[in-house]
Amino acid sequence: MNIAVLDFGKTNSKLFVFAPDGRILDERRTQPSWIRKGGFSVLDEAALHNWAVGAIDDAVGIHNIDGLMVSGHGCTFALVDEADLTHPILDYEQEPPADIAAQIDRRVPDFAETFSPRLPLGFNYGRHMLWLQAVQPGAFTAAKSILGYPQYWSWRFGGRPVSEVSYLGCHSHLWAPRNRDFSSLVDAEGWRGQMPGFERAGAVIGEQRFGQAPKPVAIHNGVHDSNAALHAYRGQQLGPVTVVSTGTWVIVLNPDCPIDALDGERDMLVNVDVDGGPVPTIRFMGGREFATISPGWHGPIAPAAVQRVIDAGIMALPSFAPGGPMPHRRGELVGRTSSAEERAAVALLYVALMVDRCLELIHSDNTVIVDGGLNTGGMLASLLAQLRPGQAFLQGATLEGSATGAAALAFESTGRAFATEAPEAVRPASFGGLAGYRNDWRGLAADRRAAGAASGGAR
Repeated sequence: MNIAVLDFGKTNSKLFVFAPDGRILDERRTQPSWIRKGGFSVLDEAALHNWAVGAIDDAVGIHNIDGLMVSGHGCTFALVDEADLTHPILDYEQEPPADIAAQIDRRVPDFAETFSPRLPLGFNYGRHMLWLQAVQPGAFTAAKSILGYPQYWSWRFGGRPVSEVSYLGCHSHLWAPRNRDFSSLVDAEGWRGQMPGFERAGAVIGEQRFGQAPKPVAIHNGVHDSNAALHAYRGQQLGPVTVVSTGTWVIVLNPDCPIDALDGERDMLVNVDVDGGPVPTIRFMGGREFATISPGWHGPIAPAAVQRVIDAGIMALPSFAPGGPMPHRRGELVGRTSSAEERAAVALLYVALMVDRCLELIHSDNTVIVDGGLNTGGMLASLLAQLRPGQAFLQGATLEGSATGAAALAFESTGRAFATEAPEAVRPASFGGLAGYRNDWRGLAADRRAAGAASGGAR
């Protein structure tokens, strides 16, 4: 019997069908739509739901599917009553008005309690909860349950409302990792009673009949996407590992980093694994920044283009999106005008250099696994292996580590084996002048960081 996984990303949403031997039997994709409604940018939930139902209906008619699992991006919550949303799901890429932000940000717990840095927009979804409660209190009073984004979809497809620790612990301001309990914010705002009981990611929480399936499909409790990837690799007995999970966000997770080394001013935080354990993390919006630096580029990037960029000293200096370890200045391109492919090479080098710096900041000296869509063709992993010759680098056998980890959790929950492919060793790249390019980039980035701090963090 096979498992269907809905992998809901901020930019792309996908359906995969996994066989017990780890093969992906089917795949469908769409892009979620964010629309204006009631003064907010919100998810077009109906459109995404209709796509997902159609994709599942088609898949169950072709494959022997007995379970549905959800993997979801962070930063997003849903308020529901017995049957529906009490307010549309907010887009996390919007900033509260300045007067409201000044009020709500005073109520956010200290970094020492939640290990959630104070981030802009809705990157801490507890901040967006405070905003919505301030302007639409009725949405909260009408809500029976406050759900994380994957839990919303598991509930929507026939499960019961539940909480899940990897999502609540994802820089939300709602979780205190040392205490393994809700944060003081939850109790101060009276939200604890609306938080459903906990279930482990992957647990069966309901069932639903889809399409022409001969029997109902089990609904499994969803999971935070990057933590799903971490779970998949931990299950392969690879020893201590750092996972670099790439997509719209680049998430670097190193469970071996000391918690006290985390700097909330650099988008360093504690994520929480599916069993409630702390996972020191650093992140930046690498996929979004890649798209900004290389507008419209899709497909492979020739090594010759990368070498030309290094030789010419063309660079992208941080940052091109909010948050991240160097948030103090607006992103800038330096050097001569470049072709479209060279711009893509600049973008890829930018992501590699940012990951390299993140690995230092997160104290990574163990094996690094590079996973996800920014490593298409393996170029990102090979650049990192050249930049950091003292570390072993592996890359996922599939680019879909989050969905694979989600499938593993669903199979495990019902006592069935799931064979994930072992990651592959990475051959380091051999670009001339890469070390000097990194040194120049770091010097310019450090100068910009210092200038930004001196001017009060202007972007």
